[in-house]
Amino acid sequence: MVETIRYDLVICGSGLAGLRAAISAAQKSPRISIAVVSKVQVMRSHSVSAEGGTAAAIAQDEGDSVESHVYDTVKGSDFLADQDVAERLCSEMPAQIGQLDKWGMPWSRRKDGRIDQRAFGGYSYPRATYASDKVGFYEMQTLYDTCQGFDGIEYLNEWFATSIIHDGQRFHGLTAIEIATGTFHVLRAKALIIATGGAGRLYSFSTYAHSSTPDGLDMAYRAGMALKDMEFVQFHPTGIMPSGILITEGARGEGGHLLNSRGERFMKRYAPSKMELAPRDIVSRSMITEINEGRGFKHETGVDCMRLDLRHVGDDMIREKLGGIREISIKFSGADPAEDVLDVRPVCHYMMGGIHTDIDGATELAGVWAAGEAACNSTHGSNRLGANSTSECMVWGRITGELAAEYIERGGGDGGAPFPHHLVAHEEKRIYDGIFRGGGGANPYEVRQELTDTMNEKAYVYRDGPGLAEGLRRVRQLKKRAWKHVDDRAKEYNTNFCNVMEIDSMLRAAEVILVGAINRKESRGSHARTDHPKRDDAGFLHHTLAYYDPAEPILKEHPVTITRYQPVERRY
Repeated sequence: MVETIRYDLVICGSGLAGLRAAISAAQKSPRISIAVVSKVQVMRSHSVSAEGGTAAAIAQDEGDSVESHVYDTVKGSDFLADQDVAERLCSEMPAQIGQLDKWGMPWSRRKDGRIDQRAFGGYSYPRATYASDKVGFYEMQTLYDTCQGFDGIEYLNEWFATSIIHDGQRFHGLTAIEIATGTFHVLRAKALIIATGGAGRLYSFSTYAHSSTPDGLDMAYRAGMALKDMEFVQFHPTGIMPSGILITEGARGEGGHLLNSRGERFMKRYAPSKMELAPRDIVSRSMITEINEGRGFKHETGVDCMRLDLRHVGDDMIREKLGGIREISIKFSGADPAEDVLDVRPVCHYMMGGIHTDIDGATELAGVWAAGEAACNSTHGSNRLGANSTSECMVWGRITGELAAEYIERGGGDGGAPFPHHLVAHEEKRIYDGIFRGGGGANPYEVRQELTDTMNEKAYVYRDGPGLAEGLRRVRQLKKRAWKHVDDRAKEYNTNFCNVMEIDSMLRAAEVILVGAINRKESRGSHARTDHPKRDDAGFLHHTLAYYDPAEPILKEHPVTITRYQPVERRY
């Protein structure tokens, strides 16, 4: 007999979006029961790793404006952002900064006491509200502390959610394994918010935590919801060598320079007005172009890279505003940024794609919302500007939490419909017979490494049709290998079982990315095809929707919402 637990609202994911949603729902309806489900302990969610800032036009008395923030976001997206969504993000963020401040967020401040902001790529004004270079860590602490004031919020730490239970029309519950005991549960609920973050561990060179795999995306995909714009993967210009750990864009915002092997600030050739503070897609392509043309450095690992120079910024400023990356640089590269240049290379950092939602974060299944990086409401289009991601988590965490609570209060839920027990039985069979007790001799960890190396090689900053097709061929071969088996037979804390379930989701998500990239025969934002080097608005000014089919993803087009800003060529 499967153990069943009942809640009103389940929030899957305990990062910034998930905790903000929990607060919003609890404020809206103190009577409802809320479960925050996470495969890690709450404060180990990858959101704690956000470094540089949270974007908001709060200095409007000094020339900044919400409209400027909107246009910068739309232009940065290479005009694939839904403009009504971008407007909602930018118009709501100033209040969110103030709300976090009231909850105790230790924002870095100017000498006169006002909240400070730093320059970030693609913005017309210093707009990244920051807390040294640990903004995600402090935001998570602030939200988690605020959550403690609500009795209705319960945490299911270290629970691995495996599937969404629904009747084809509305949500009924989740299946999940309590990792500590190995017990399989059904979490019956009236509403669900998916806030499971991005899937950057699909790449071997990545800024993401090792837990950042596409479990949440895959649950939605297998439940019939579309994944949108998955071909757009952001590569942050400055992943430190050799680990790939993020060196915040704030390092360039505070004056850092990118240098090639000739000692040149090469960005003058690519974005003369913005230099190192051009949008991330442009800086990353510029770095790879310099490397391809022979002006890169050779790291001791044999990998080509560029260099980030912060020495002129000064030790005092680095310690005050970039203390976290100073520590990272010393610990993981043996380099003190006050004295040494840093070897850096573009690194997988963010997924513009995710679960298809509308402007409110609602998915195609009644009773299910998505927020944060797991969602794709088309805020970022084909390229996200730095510091807009933590903003997105705050805005749609608030919106989805409130809407889910209203849905529950109105009597939303199963409405007395029969619970689809057969889906629970099907999921038990899938994960226990199909994965846990699976057969075959292929090492699943070797399959995972081959997968992530393939994505690094074939779906990186620059792509082409033959390379993407070869990547898809390799991924489909990996899917067919007999890797679905778990050697560890323990019931309690069986991380081997969790890892193999993660690989199952990773292979499906990788296939969606590659199929979408093959189909998009243009270059736009983060998706740069050398065989189709121009943006093609006539053919591809649309979103890509991918629906699950056992044979291969089914692709459909979805219109872009354009309100005020017609697409023009991006120049910086």
